[in-house]
Amino acid sequence: MNLLAFDTTTQTMSIAVARTLDGHDLQWQHTGVGAAQASCDLIPAILKLMQRAQLRLDELDAICFGQGPGAFTGLRTACAVAQGLAMGAGVPVLPINSLLAIAEEARHTALETTPRGIITTMLDARMDEVYIASYAFDAGQWTELQEARLLAPQNLDAYLDALAKPCVLAGNVFTVYHAQLAQTRACAAPAPVTALPTAAAMLRLAPQALQEGHAVRAKDALPCYVRDKVAQTTQERNTEKAAALASAR
Repeated sequence: MNLLAFDTTTQTMSIAVARTLDGHDLQWQHTGVGAAQASCDLIPAILKLMQRAQLRLDELDAICFGQGPGAFTGLRTACAVAQGLAMGAGVPVLPINSLLAIAEEARHTALETTPRGIITTMLDARMDEVYIASYAFDAGQWTELQEARLLAPQNLDAYLDALAKPCVLAGNVFTVYHAQLAQTRACAAPAPVTALPTAAAMLRLAPQALQEGHAVRAKDALPCYVRDKVAQTTQERNTEKAAALASAR
């Protein structure tokens, strides 16, 4: 199977190309600066990696992109690039949830000898919140248990109590939200796994996603924002200011 995958939902840009040649599965990877910087670097890095793999875009079975949640600029960049390349090459787009990619990366790096389990992944959403979701894996197949949502890190215990299943925590939040998470029971044991969404993880997830029919036409590929609003309108700010002044009188 020939696949291109990339994720720019965090401060790390991850790209990978898989090619099946003469019965052998080959892979090339590249890591760079993500988020806003990816808008300049992503396409040149993709083309360079495709050249190393001696693979044309129209020879791909699909173009996989990290659909989020994550950094807004990174999400829009990845989606736009996936749409543009796929439309020009006439190949399908495979959106892959970045929290699921974190779960697969954690399974691959820390739980490779564990045949089944549950991973709850968390990605820094800024504004004192995390993106969180939970997934079960069994014999290389993934099932979503809780879809992506926003959570204040100090409420992690309540989230896991509702999940009501033992799990491993993974993500990039354990340093930035150390103070809040240190107060929870959840981070006591087992030790959390620090992991990011990687393109290599997306390549491992792609066969199941393709088999389940998640590939879409280029024009139908969309990011997964979860948090749709990060700023108030002028009217909302004025209303809030007026209410604060009224309550102060």
